[in-house]
Amino acid sequence: MGLMSKILGGDQSRTAEDYVELDLDDVSAESAAATMQVHIAEVSGQADAIDIKDAVYDGDIVIADVTRLRTEDSTVEHIVDELRQVAEEVNGDIVRKGDDQMIITPTGVHVSREKLGQ
Repeated sequence: MGLMSKILGGDQSRTAEDYVELDLDDVSAESAAATMQVHIAEVSGQADAIDIKDAVYDGDIVIADVTRLRTEDSTVEHIVDELRQVAEEVNGDIVRKGDDQMIITPTGVHVSREKLGQ
């Protein structure tokens, strides 16, 4: 008998009665006290960068979808430079995930460049 079998009680098959349904109202009440939020943003122009900057300055993480921006447009470079500057100012981090997403973090949050499990 392995360690997990000892913890979980052997090779018993599970039924729906073995699980407890969580009340989402209880979960929402607990998350209201959070000090940091994760925002999802779609960047299609300069105005969207302002909202992202405000969120990062407020101490929140932003995952930005940049697929609406044309890669050959100078606006993209300008927006990326602005967001990079914000990350540096707050001692946060900024990474690009593929061609379509950026993650911008506030002070004290670093994005690992290594995938889990590798």
